Amino acid sequence: MTEGALTGFTVAVTAERRRDEMAALLTRRGARVVTASAISIVPLADDEALHAATAACIGLAPDLVVATTGFGFRGWLEAAEGWGMAERLREVLGRARIIARGPKPCGAIRAAGLSEEWAAKTESTDEILQRLLAEGVAGQRIVVQEHGEPQTEFVDALRGAGAAVVEVPVYRWVLPADLGPVRRLTEQIAAGQIDAVTFTSAPAVKAFLRVAGEGQSAVLERFGRETLVACVGPVTAAPLAERGIPVVMPERYRLGALIKTLTDELPRRSVKLNVAGSTLELRGHAVLIDGVPHSLAPAAMAILTSLAARPGVVVSKDQLIAALPRGNDGHAVDVAVARLRTALGSGRHIETVIKRGYRLRLDEPAA
Repeated sequence: MTEGALTGFTVAVTAERRRDEMAALLTRRGARVVTASAISIVPLADDEALHAATAACIGLAPDLVVATTGFGFRGWLEAAEGWGMAERLREVLGRARIIARGPKPCGAIRAAGLSEEWAAKTESTDEILQRLLAEGVAGQRIVVQEHGEPQTEFVDALRGAGAAVVEVPVYRWVLPADLGPVRRLTEQIAAGQIDAVTFTSAPAVKAFLRVAGEGQSAVLERFGRETLVACVGPVTAAPLAERGIPVVMPERYRLGALIKTLTDELPRRSVKLNVAGSTLELRGHAVLIDGVPHSLAPAAMAILTSLAARPGVVVSKDQLIAALPRGNDGHAVDVAVARLRTALGSGRHIETVIKRGYRLRLDEPAA
């Protein structure tokens, strides 16, 4: 059962394409969802670069075509249809050898009435490049359908081996017109308000870090510790892996698998304690008491998190003041503790230690 599996967690979605679908899947599982598209797709019909590349492809009459994404391959043919170039493009593609970067472009190729010669099992251009260089490409005319950003190393290697290459920028990424949501998300991550962030493309990762600007170091620090980063696959994760940031990803590089990975992983990271005859599970903005969620205000959650970090140990008021979102004084701690007890439905979970502070009343106190 996945319903409610992510209750209490806040998850950020940075994708533009399929953003609403991802948000719905996460919401259905109980998550609080924050959306902030890190990149925006240039509309194909308005893309002069794609129009020029399509004309070049038809004129080149390629020997080989590399299809990198199903979405991009379909979009390319649809755009050509709008320009009255679809029939000539299909004729040219039909005479060429077509290599696919995985099963999704295979599906788009077949849907267009074409067929692929071979597909990369690893869904990577590295595997394609190794195969082509081993075969030899000198003197061949090759068309490379890009997927969001130039495939510079891939194309340079083919040209270096003697091939004539036309790059087709089927869809290009640009920064969104309104950067406000992304900037707010970077601030929320730095403040520890986001439990997980999802990425579905490497350009989105790069754009997100670029928009973070001076706050990038604080974001990366959170990514390295408290905030879970979930990527759809190794290509997407590469810009983070280069910075030593740990990520989780599904075995199958698909959206549904990404959501499942997140659904499995986030609850494993929660803190679970046996307190005063109850099982408390601390999640981002809520606590589950014997499986029943209780939403907490930021100050109450900060107090509970601090107490849970030292289970069974007395935590002084000064330490708890430092943990409060806005600091304040000992009275603010007393008020937050009182509200926390109310939210938990009982005062039995938190013990007051006169003139010393507070502690969780563990069933098995720390030695």
